[in-house]
Amino acid sequence: MRYSALALLAEAFRGNAAREPVWREPEPKPAYDVVIVGGGGGGLATAYYLAKVHGLANVAVLEKGWLGSGNIGRNTTIIRSNYLLPGNIPFYEWSMKLWEGLEQDFNYNAMVSQRGVLNLYHSDAQRDAYARRGNAMRLHGVDAELLDRDGVRALAPFLDFENGRFPIRGGLLQRRGGTARHDAVAWGFARGADRRGVDLIQNCEVTGIRIEAGRVKGVETSRGFIGAGKVGLAVAGSTTKLADMAGLRLPIESHVLQAFVSEGLKPAIDCVVTFGSGHFYISQSDKGGLVFGGDLDGYNSYAQRGNLPTIEDVMECGMAIWPGLGRLRVLRHWGGVMDMTMDGSPIIDRTPVEGLYLNAGWCYGGFKATPASGWCFAHLIGRDEPHPAAAALRLDRFATGHVIDERGAGAQPNLQ
Repeated sequence: MRYSALALLAEAFRGNAAREPVWREPEPKPAYDVVIVGGGGGGLATAYYLAKVHGLANVAVLEKGWLGSGNIGRNTTIIRSNYLLPGNIPFYEWSMKLWEGLEQDFNYNAMVSQRGVLNLYHSDAQRDAYARRGNAMRLHGVDAELLDRDGVRALAPFLDFENGRFPIRGGLLQRRGGTARHDAVAWGFARGADRRGVDLIQNCEVTGIRIEAGRVKGVETSRGFIGAGKVGLAVAGSTTKLADMAGLRLPIESHVLQAFVSEGLKPAIDCVVTFGSGHFYISQSDKGGLVFGGDLDGYNSYAQRGNLPTIEDVMECGMAIWPGLGRLRVLRHWGGVMDMTMDGSPIIDRTPVEGLYLNAGWCYGGFKATPASGWCFAHLIGRDEPHPAAAALRLDRFATGHVIDERGAGAQPNLQ
């Protein structure tokens, strides 16, 4: 059924008698035209656009747990396109445009809220850096506003503007940025893909990739061998594990990134705010909890949990710009496994194995890139050529030197 206010009213009068599961629970077929490994945002979006845009319905998404159990449900829900470099701006702006029509496209309420993203600056040098970023954005047709202290105060008067160490002097604002409900994004793409004939197979762990004469033939799984003409890897922090199965060594490290949510409050902050002198970002969910996060844990790990020193660092950063946070209780925190590339930018490309495709290296940008990640990966798989918005996100850029070093941290993924 198509969701609408009229359909909701009709179901209420029928006692929800016609309600059906949001997606099927099919048994895996012996073979598919395309197998996508990873039932998170990137994998589900890829399957959805393969079916919707490219007409490929004989597609399976394999997920070792349940759909949305990875990073798509373990992030801070921020969406934005305020990037600096030409290799990234067109891609993330394409993602933002897809976000703006996403709920109507897949007929599901993902709670997309364009409440604005405000990056604070605390020094003259940082103001100049944000001015450069904002100018680069505007040259690519992306909205950006450089605010002075009074402009920031009008948006967020509760911040500590006179902090002795980190005085707030202004900020870079992207009004079209904001948040979206991460779980609902996964559910919407899953439902849309299922309605177009894609098989979504949960509890199906890939244990091997079968390659013959340099070409992929399918995947070994916990539910048997599944043949495939093409295989796409979209497994975020587990990318290096899957790549090892295909004999590939990638410029990626896996690190844990923690996120936190506080007790519920009345409306307190109506935009996303980031700290300029430390890694901290915060917004308020529709349920009232403050959602925030900070730096990576700083060491390689595949564990979906964090450590106490990072928790302390995140809390200190939050208190530096908003002392009132000290009165709140943190309800819970969680960790996602981030696939960090050596230049801080993602990879959407073919691999040296024919028929094997890679969607990885999302660093901090995986959730906000979900629609464009799926769109461009589906384009690559369906047409065997890169989408123009993702043309720079090549795997061989690390060999040729054409890196997209967005933050200038170089080959230290724990700093990206």
